[in-house]
Amino acid sequence: MKTNEPKKTKSPVKGIKVRSLNAAMIIFSCLLYGALLLITRQASADYDHMVQSTSQYIACHEDAAQVSAGSDYLTEQVRLFAVTLDSGYVENYFHETNVARRRETALEQLDKQASPRALRYLETALDYSNQLMEREVYAIRLAAEALSLDPAALDPKVAQVKLSKKDAALSAQAKLDEVRDLVFGTEYQAKKQLITSNIDYFLTDVMSSTQNAQQLSLKDLDNTLLMERALFSALFVQNVLVFIMITFLIVKPLQVYVSCIKEEKLMEITGAYEFKYLALTYNDIYEVNAANEVLLRHQAEHDPLTGLINRGAFQEIQEVLRVKVQPLALLIVDVDHFKGINDRFGHEAGDAVLKKVARLLEKSFRATDFPARIGGDEFAVILTEIEPQQQERIEEKVRSINHKLRHPDDGLPSVSLSVGGAFSAMGYTDELYGMADRALYEVKKNGRCGCRFHQD
Repeated sequence: MKTNEPKKTKSPVKGIKVRSLNAAMIIFSCLLYGALLLITRQASADYDHMVQSTSQYIACHEDAAQVSAGSDYLTEQVRLFAVTLDSGYVENYFHETNVARRRETALEQLDKQASPRALRYLETALDYSNQLMEREVYAIRLAAEALSLDPAALDPKVAQVKLSKKDAALSAQAKLDEVRDLVFGTEYQAKKQLITSNIDYFLTDVMSSTQNAQQLSLKDLDNTLLMERALFSALFVQNVLVFIMITFLIVKPLQVYVSCIKEEKLMEITGAYEFKYLALTYNDIYEVNAANEVLLRHQAEHDPLTGLINRGAFQEIQEVLRVKVQPLALLIVDVDHFKGINDRFGHEAGDAVLKKVARLLEKSFRATDFPARIGGDEFAVILTEIEPQQQERIEEKVRSINHKLRHPDDGLPSVSLSVGGAFSAMGYTDELYGMADRALYEVKKNGRCGCRFHQD
C-alpha cells in the first residue's frame, strides 16, 4: 500500500557569489590603481613646480645682477671721465645707455618672472639710476663746457642739457671741481645706496616668494603622500580580503583554485610595482629638494665667480659684528686699472684675475677673517681681533700679494691692488667703511698699488 509523502522542494542557494565578488574586486582594484596614478602624477607636478621655482629665482637673480652691473658701469665710466677727462669714457657711457641697455633689458625679462611687488623694487632702483643719469649727463655737459668740447660731438643728450647760471659762471677749474663733486659727492653716494638697497629688497622678495612656493609644494606633497598612504592602506585591506576570499571561498570549497593561490597572481598585481615606483618618486623629490636648498643657500651667500662671500652675506657679518664689541679692521680692496685688463686681454682674462685675487686674499689672511667680493673689481676684508699695532703686518701681506700679482708665473696679466683700511676698537661701526674708503682714495691719488690706513 503506497503512502502519499510530500515532495521535498529544492532549497535556494544562499551566500556570496564568487563571480560577483571577483568582479567587484576587479572594479575596486582598477579604481585604486587609477587613483594611485593620479597621485603619482600630482607628486611629479609638485616636484616640477619646485624645480620651476628654483629656476625662476636663479633667472631673477641674474637679471637683478644685470641691473646692478649696468648702473655700476655707468657710475664707473662717468667717474673715470671726471678724473681723467678722457672722452672715451663718455663714449662707453652712452654706448651702455643707448646700445647695451642692460638695465632696461633685464627689467623687460623680469616682467613675466617676478611678482609685481618685487618688480616695483627693481623699477624703483631703475628710477634712482635714471635720476643719477640726469646728474651724470649734467656733469658731462659741465665738463665739456670747462674743456671747451663740443657737447653735440659727445652725444645729443649732452647737447640738450642746459647749465644753471651759477655753474655757467664758474671758472674752468671750478667747473671741473663741481663735476667731481656731482659724481663723487655724498648725494650721489646716497642715490647709489638706494639703488643697491632696492635691488637687495628685490632679491629678498624673490627669495621669499621662492621659499613660499616651495613650502606650498612641500605641503601639497605631504598631502599627496598622505593620500598615497590611505590608498595603500585600502589596497592592503583589499589584498587581505582577496586572500580571505581565496582561502575560505575558493581554495577550501573548490580545489580548482589551488593553482591561483600558489601563483599568487592577484597579490603581485595589487601593488608591488606601484609601491616601488612611488618610493623612488618620494626619494627623488626629497633628494632634489635638499639639493635645491643647498644651491639656494650657496647662491645667496657666495659670489659665483670667485667663491668668496658676496655683498649680502658680507653685510650680514657686519651686522653681527656691530653688537659684538671687539677690535677689528676693515680693508677695502680695488684692482687697479681692471677695465684696461678686460679691454686689452678680454673678459675671460679679467675673470681669471679676479679669481686669482680672491685666492690670494683667502690664503693671505686668517681663517677667522672675512674676505668678500663686493662687486665688480672691488673686494673687502674684515679682520677680527686685531689691533692697530699690527698695521705693519697687514701692510706686509698686501705688499706680498701685490708682488705676486705684479710678477705672475701663470700667464695672467700683471695687476696690482689698492687697499684702504681702518681700525675699530668697538666692533663694526657706520664710520668704518667711510674711513677705509678715504684711505683707499689716498692710495689711488698717490699712484695706486699700495696700502694705507685711515689716520685721525
